[in-house]
Amino acid sequence: MTFQVVNYELSTCQIDVTSVSASSLLLVGDAEVIALSSMFDTPPESLIIGPFVPLTTR
Repeated sequence: MTFQVVNYELSTCQIDVTSVSASSLLLVGDAEVIALSSMFDTPPESLIIGPFVPLTTR
């Protein structure tokens, strides 16, 4: 697989985040390495998947 990245100029004035998931990443800018991991120590029967809770503005 060949993966080619061309970096052009990026201009960001404002980012509005209304909600996040259980595992998420928001990146603006450059990164050499990104390593994400997740681990649960909770039994599956106690995990509650419910509606998303929106973030409040301050």
